[in-house]
Amino acid sequence: MTAFIGEIAGTALLIVLGDGVVANVILSKTKGNNGGLIAITFGWSMAVFVGVYVSAAASGAHLNPAVTIALAYAGKFAWAEVPMYIAAQFIGAMIGAFLVWLAYKQHFDETEDASIQLGVFCTAPAKRSRLHNFITEFIGTFVFMFAVLSITKASSSLGSLDALPVAFVVLAIGLSLGGPTGYAINPARDLGPRIMHFILPIKNKKDSDWGYSWIPVLAPIAGALLAAFVYGLIK
Repeated sequence: MTAFIGEIAGTALLIVLGDGVVANVILSKTKGNNGGLIAITFGWSMAVFVGVYVSAAASGAHLNPAVTIALAYAGKFAWAEVPMYIAAQFIGAMIGAFLVWLAYKQHFDETEDASIQLGVFCTAPAKRSRLHNFITEFIGTFVFMFAVLSITKASSSLGSLDALPVAFVVLAIGLSLGGPTGYAINPARDLGPRIMHFILPIKNKKDSDWGYSWIPVLAPIAGALLAAFVYGLIK
């Protein structure tokens, strides 16, 4: 139960801060409107930092179904616990998305572009191509998972700063590989908030782009599994 709650809390904070920085930058009449790509990528990296250090002791801070599945494949996590972790990650992501909508409701109402509203919740490609979008998400998650597996634990703990390496990896991926698709690299991060976009009573909203939704779910899982396989060959 502790691990379940830890994953919910960590993933909820990840989305509150991650989707929150997106809302601040792209929604109308916010203090951070037009803050740009650097603000979003840095905000997401700090969201990862907070989510990881809050949940690390309780659950190991997976916060990502692709990570959970890849760790189980690599023999570093019990398959029997995978469903519980994934459920917690989706619950946390949906809670986080709801809180972002609640905090920015007036700005959602002020934003007439329905695509911008949707962009707060989930990713969308800059140029739509199922093959290339899949490849981009695959590469981004491969890099993320391979880096996570390769990060060695320090001989002495730095406390909350132990979460910084993963945050820096996410920052690098966002800056380097985030342009084509918005770097979901996490099925729960994308699909959980997308479901909330569908459910919530958002003024003037459009459809939730279900035709694209499978890519940021399947591509990260495939990329993470390949990373675990390659890491196993090397180690």
